[in-house]
Amino acid sequence: MSTSSVVRAAARFGVCAAAAGLVTVGMSAPAVAASDTLWIQAPYESVLPKAADGGQGPATTLGLGLYHDNADYTVTDGRLTVDVSGLTGVADVTWPANCAPTGTTAVCSIPEVPTNSATQVQLQVRAAAGADIDVTGKITYQATATTTMGGELRSPEGFETTVRIASGPDLVLTGPAPVEGVMPGASVPVPFSVVNNGNEPAQGVQVTLYVTRGLRLDGLAPQCTSTPIGEGAIKPVTKVDCAFDDVVQPGGSFTLPQPLQATVASYALNERIDIGVAPSGGEDISPGDNGTVAGIEAVNTADFAVRGARVSGAAGETVQAALTFRNRGPAWIANLGSGDPVGHIDFIVPKGATVTGVPENCSGRTLQGDWYEGTTGAPRYVCDLPIWVAEKQTVTFPFQLRIDTVIARSTGEVTLKPPYGDGFAFDPIAANNTAKLVLNPAV
Repeated sequence: MSTSSVVRAAARFGVCAAAAGLVTVGMSAPAVAASDTLWIQAPYESVLPKAADGGQGPATTLGLGLYHDNADYTVTDGRLTVDVSGLTGVADVTWPANCAPTGTTAVCSIPEVPTNSATQVQLQVRAAAGADIDVTGKITYQATATTTMGGELRSPEGFETTVRIASGPDLVLTGPAPVEGVMPGASVPVPFSVVNNGNEPAQGVQVTLYVTRGLRLDGLAPQCTSTPIGEGAIKPVTKVDCAFDDVVQPGGSFTLPQPLQATVASYALNERIDIGVAPSGGEDISPGDNGTVAGIEAVNTADFAVRGARVSGAAGETVQAALTFRNRGPAWIANLGSGDPVGHIDFIVPKGATVTGVPENCSGRTLQGDWYEGTTGAPRYVCDLPIWVAEKQTVTFPFQLRIDTVIARSTGEVTLKPPYGDGFAFDPIAANNTAKLVLNPAV
């Protein structure tokens, strides 16, 4: 499996499932406030299990909220208007305490509006008695708030949630909270539980785990098989497939036969276990809540270092110059969730030389760092490191340079940079993150 495939696999249940559960509709900002925008947080779709004959279906909670863009302003007095008239005959609603209903509409109060997505309104919905399978309805939203920039913020139009009635099991996974400050060698419990919120039993449970290499799982049941994933001798992820024949009735729960434990390796740092569940022999009517990520952060460091080169040649001659990255450990570093490179090598070409051979994963830039049209001949290059590097791993970028003019000790800068921001928080020695490529050092 390719490295990118590993990332997609590892994110299958954690990142993707979280994204499926909650989305923000992206639209252009209204003219009321060009420097800030009021956004509504709401699920794009909610699937409700059909009600039992003569009764109501189990309740599902919709997490709603408001947030805005510009942290330079304070936004208060948020008023989220929720219109459920489109659910008539489809679903019934239970309003929380911070919502004031009038008929099929309610205004929900959010005293302080944050700049990050957050749940401030928990709306309970359940299938109405007699609602048929595949019947749909809509909830629509509008919002206003007061801002210190002056005046009122008003949300863009078009926020809505589609509600659909279905029949089948609905497994809901609850996983562990993130764990920080764990010493290498320690054992960490990884508890999770599953509840069937559907209206039909799950005829067995499939559990899938994607475990990063800094963790070893202990306590796996005999129903589980493990498969390392990745190319080469070192596998960044292990996939664990488990099949249990437990029948989980509506309202019932499932847990593993024995508690799961993760032992933290000496080279661990930012580790994760992506956990996913599914009913056996059938589909989950609402799979958006079937996955989670158990994050385990170890106390460790990784010393990143870069080495340049010293090469000589006559005018018109082409020379080889290799830029070398090394993770000196003790921890490995991986961005399996985001898929970002662990870092970049920024290389400014020495004067008097032209790059005629460019390594894979390197692209040209202008001297100011803007995009450069073409492959060879750029005055600057940025080279992407892999999305994960093992402890003690070396990555080399071999450049070919034609010496146009012999300039004594012509020097190019080589700088190791993170994918975002400044510096590597895990790197204890920043001094070896820069180096030089020197042409004709002895002239």
